[in-house]
Amino acid sequence: MPNFETFTRRMVPLANDPTVTIQKKGTLSLNKAAQVALGEPDAVELLFDASERIVGMRGADLSLAHAYPLRAQKPGFGPYVVAGTAFTKYYGIDTTTARRWIAYMDEGVLCLDLKEEGTIATSNRNGHGSSDEEPTAAASEEESRG
Repeated sequence: MPNFETFTRRMVPLANDPTVTIQKKGTLSLNKAAQVALGEPDAVELLFDASERIVGMRGADLSLAHAYPLRAQKPGFGPYVVAGTAFTKYYGIDTTTARRWIAYMDEGVLCLDLKEEGTIATSNRNGHGSSDEEPTAAASEEESRG
């Protein structure tokens, strides 16, 4: 009998493109490639260019009053989440559907262009749960910055 090996999704390497998902309640979720592109910071500044509809994130020192912690759901692997509810509400960013964008770096800022539609995010890469559910770490923290 042949010595079969069962193929699983985990055998396929994850994409190297940095991606950012804006979840239903405004939480921002970054993959490992995005966190590395930012320089693996402990926190980020949230930026928005209203005329170009571009969201930006820049690595920041956690001691800054306007810095948002970047929390790993799985330490060392990601995804990394930022509590962005107040940010998305303030700038009127649509969060009715969780969407994922391929991000790009521009002069030290990780950018996602909201003029692009983004891909609807319906489940995580392991096929468990739903990307539009709030991650535990972000859901447990009250949105206190704005």
